[in-house]
Amino acid sequence: MSLPVIILAGGLAQRLRPLTDKIPKAMLEICQKPFIEWQIKLLRSRGISQIVLCVGYLGEMIEKFVGDGSQFGVGIRYSYDGNTLLKTGGAIKKALKYIDSSFFVLYGDSYLTIDYQAVQNAYINSGKKGLMTIYKNNNQFDKSNVVFKNGQIAAYSKKQVLDDMDYIDYGLGILNKDEFLNEKRDIFDLADIYEKLAQKNQLTGYEVFERFYEIGSKCGIKELEDFLNGQTNAK
Repeated sequence: MSLPVIILAGGLAQRLRPLTDKIPKAMLEICQKPFIEWQIKLLRSRGISQIVLCVGYLGEMIEKFVGDGSQFGVGIRYSYDGNTLLKTGGAIKKALKYIDSSFFVLYGDSYLTIDYQAVQNAYINSGKKGLMTIYKNNNQFDKSNVVFKNGQIAAYSKKQVLDDMDYIDYGLGILNKDEFLNEKRDIFDLADIYEKLAQKNQLTGYEVFERFYEIGSKCGIKELEDFLNGQTNAK
């Protein structure tokens, strides 16, 4: 049975303005469908059945379109930031009322075609408190931020760049809710949790070899559309 997925879809999407002046990033049309539909259908095809959407900016538009998820064959619940944006870590902490133990966490602009069950199995077998999927980036798509050695994440930081950081956070992780319940702050970044786990040698790495797709930039949108169109034409 697959773990539930928390999707972080509450950002302001300022990099994509004016495209996101009146709609949240998750509702941007990609190949004639809102991105959130592509994302949910992909998760369903990978065996995911329970999703929690962390929403903020114009989140009501996402809920109106997606509903309870039944039209896509999944169950969906919503956790709203409220009047104050909670950042990624705070948003997860607020959503934990829907989570029993461990969960996947996925960024709301990521389209990741990997084997989610294999990632879950790696997490369980590791015995660690957290897992981060990683990709050998060599600063290609964004600045590398992970040191990966002997199957473990030796260092992770978005603030401190080290010479041997060849990998990047691929955009999917697995964490246990206890790591957030132990956090006293209500507004903080998910990166803070990952960094603490790496420092305690409690963050295992799962290396992914196929590239990721995202809609965080206009270039990323074009690349995803080309990929999806290529898949359609291949059928």
